[in-house]
Amino acid sequence: MDGENVTMVMHFVLLSLSESRELPLALFALFSVTYLLILVGVVLIMVMVSKDWRLHTPMYCFLANLSFIDLCHALVSAPKMLADLLSVEKTISFGGCVAQLFFLHLCTCAEIFLLTVMAYDCYVAICHPLQYPTLMSM
Repeated sequence: MDGENVTMVMHFVLLSLSESRELPLALFALFSVTYLLILVGVVLIMVMVSKDWRLHTPMYCFLANLSFIDLCHALVSAPKMLADLLSVEKTISFGGCVAQLFFLHLCTCAEIFLLTVMAYDCYVAICHPLQYPTLMSM
């Protein structure tokens, strides 16, 4: 082997904020309530836009898609964090870490693309109001 290091990383150990048991429980309560509020709010936005026919305009459709991407962000990052706040051994496998980073970057790239399209929609609505229905229906 000529002295090469061929050690493979199998898992990562996540360090906690403190050694006390009360702080992770308080953080779990705070983050789980916040997580549930995010889920309820995002789902309500998507349901309202899909059910009300008056909201079937490009900007509200973009808003519903942005809410879906926010839902994906929450579903990618929060469950593992909440599980680690309650567990004694805070580890994540290498594959799990790579998968979480991949989906987090995928959601972020989709959000950037959607925000760019939303900015173009606002530009067309402000600068070319008479051509807006034609340009945004293509």
